Amino acid sequence: MNAWMENLLLLTFVAYGLASIAFVVAVVGRKRRSGEENHVRRWGRAGIVLTIAGAAVQVMFIISRFLMGGRSIAASMFEFTAFLAFALVLAFILIYYLYRTPALGAFVLPLAVVLLAYASVFPKEVRPLIPALQSYWLHIHVTLAALGEGAFAVGFIAGLIYLIRVVGTRRQSAHARFLELTLVLVVLFVGYILVSFLFAGLGYEAAIQHTVNGETILQEYSLPPLIGPAGGEVVKMDPFLGLDRPLFEAPSWLKGEKAASKANTIFWSIIAGLILYSLFRALARKRICESLHPLVKNLDPELVDEIAYRAIAIGFPIFTLGGLIFASIWAHYAWGRFWGWDPKEVWALITWLFYSAYLHLRLSRGWLGLKSSWMAVGGFVILMFNLIAINLVFAGLHSYA
Repeated sequence: MNAWMENLLLLTFVAYGLASIAFVVAVVGRKRRSGEENHVRRWGRAGIVLTIAGAAVQVMFIISRFLMGGRSIAASMFEFTAFLAFALVLAFILIYYLYRTPALGAFVLPLAVVLLAYASVFPKEVRPLIPALQSYWLHIHVTLAALGEGAFAVGFIAGLIYLIRVVGTRRQSAHARFLELTLVLVVLFVGYILVSFLFAGLGYEAAIQHTVNGETILQEYSLPPLIGPAGGEVVKMDPFLGLDRPLFEAPSWLKGEKAASKANTIFWSIIAGLILYSLFRALARKRICESLHPLVKNLDPELVDEIAYRAIAIGFPIFTLGGLIFASIWAHYAWGRFWGWDPKEVWALITWLFYSAYLHLRLSRGWLGLKSSWMAVGGFVILMFNLIAINLVFAGLHSYA
């Protein structure tokens, strides 16, 4: 069953990757005698067919995972991130049939590929749920929250496309500089995924022993521990650039038994991402937003702005139900209170308030275009902070993820 599920996930990854290529070719590929319109229609159709095929295979993966574990398929970081990629694709399929915009697929499907790759960084085995998670409310809460976030992600992509289309080539614009910074953050994310796969493929292992509150902890590392725990003793460390112990100790303000490992992960993400970005700039000789501009230069900005709004408007009530209302009911069922100011709960509320402000400002204050697109992008940054930092860095009742 494990091999079967891995093959299904690999097929999903391949299908989304091929769909990404098809959508890119639809937008910038060489136009033949059949004409530009036929070219876009043909490759756009190939892209959406591959997308639907990938989603169908991922449904088989989800069902197989459920049958094997007999529980929710979004109870770990691997499962939730993979399901978030699925939710993103579902939202895209709906939006695509409303607007028929292949350029949207040229950005959405690569994001789905990145999310699946990020999911694969985490342990994939099916583990028993802790008592607090053994409830049907888990299925309802997590599934609806992920579906809402998937729609928000499509809104982010549409907002990003708008910004690339309108300000991507303005070198001296503050908007362009902030846009490039946003894309650099995405590159850091991709850099972490690549470096994780690299060292996993090399079979890298390290373990450092240290004491936390009088208890001896053995912390294992999948990336070379450039940052180690204070007062740690190296038990095992595969050779890497001649290092036999960490270069630095984790900062004192970063608490917990995995503090050093978390700091090491962040450090490696920055290093790998900056190297990747530097290589891109050296080869392309221009910024990322300028390089992406040819993909969207023929799009109507008003249409893209409407797509962003429509996607967020679809996702908002779904996220409200799953991320707040049903989450509160489940919290009362599991912990005896509806609200406890847990970091995950707080950030879910921040997310909801942000998208509430987005809809209010757009509908009552007329925030369209640049303002609206920046909010769509900012909302996704909040979502990713919730997915990555809140789950992996801050301790709380949701740390079991």
